[in-house]
Amino acid sequence: MTPKEKKLNPQRKRIDEIDSKLLELLSERREIVHEVIDKKIQNRLPIFAPKREDEKTKKFREMARNQNLDPDWAEDFLRMIMASSRASQSSSEFPRATEEPKNILIVGAKGGMGSLYGRIIKQTGHNLYTIDKHNWHELEEVAPKLDLAIVSVPINTTEDVIERLAPKLSSDTILADFTSNKSGPIETMKQCHDGPVLGLHPMHGPGVDNLSKQLMVVCPVEDAKASQWVVQQSKLWGMRVIEADAEKHDHVMHMVQGLRHFVALLHGSFMKTYDLKPQDILDYSSPIYRAELMMTGRIFAQSAELYADIVFSNEERRELLLKFIEHNDKLAQMVKDDDKEGFVKEFESVTDFFGKFASQALQESEYLINRLADRFA
Repeated sequence: MTPKEKKLNPQRKRIDEIDSKLLELLSERREIVHEVIDKKIQNRLPIFAPKREDEKTKKFREMARNQNLDPDWAEDFLRMIMASSRASQSSSEFPRATEEPKNILIVGAKGGMGSLYGRIIKQTGHNLYTIDKHNWHELEEVAPKLDLAIVSVPINTTEDVIERLAPKLSSDTILADFTSNKSGPIETMKQCHDGPVLGLHPMHGPGVDNLSKQLMVVCPVEDAKASQWVVQQSKLWGMRVIEADAEKHDHVMHMVQGLRHFVALLHGSFMKTYDLKPQDILDYSSPIYRAELMMTGRIFAQSAELYADIVFSNEERRELLLKFIEHNDKLAQMVKDDDKEGFVKEFESVTDFFGKFASQALQESEYLINRLADRFA
């Protein structure tokens, strides 16, 4: 240590003391959070309370300004603390939506989503039953007592499983599915089951630490009142719940899932053909391209069959992809013709189409870029 650096010792020592005190306070806060957990479970309150978080965030920003601190930084700090609190709540028990435990079956419980929700269902105090290929014979015994049966299997087998499962169920049992396509499975459930039918699409992957702030899309079909406790249970897990029409949901999913994953394949496949290794690109990447590359790369860390099922899930989605490829050919013609004027014209027309969302996207992406650069630079 140089003499000049030694002059910083008193300030550095004080900073270390403050950091230690911060950790002590965070530890104390965590203990209070555990007390909150117990009361939420006793009183059946949801893990995620958006109004409370909004009010607290607004107040925290004001307090930061009064201390001459950046309110944006203060909000980030608070949100990390609150996210940790929700994760802590999600590691123990969950409040239950019903007085008595429900008997819930997951078909496909060994899969990623099945195992995730199986764990959470057990943490909520419901009785969990699981069926997979190896123990299908057990269905006869458990079927009569089921309150809810969830089909959580690959897209290409979902309707076959529904047809095989539904005749075994009581007319009082809610039949639901977790598929990212809703129209086909819902129609099959309606045809095969004379009881309540509920389409569910958890809009997250199996790798999430907890369900707080995750989105659950709900498509109530037959006897929505009977399924209300399932919706309420999702909310108590801390999820955001939106109700959707099945056809509209699928139309949006063609773009959100099918097209997005196909574009990722195109991106990655061209990199392979052109021998552009990801690590080499990272050395020369701006934060925004790093983010794009990470979003592409994370897909190739998962199952090829899973994404093939998503991309090729139905005829409408495949037709959309073909239209996308045709549209790409039209834009490629600009490159062949060195048509800069046409490029600018098309670019500006898309800018008009995006409208105010472009400004929103700029603001939100800048936030992501800054956080990504700070964490991984």
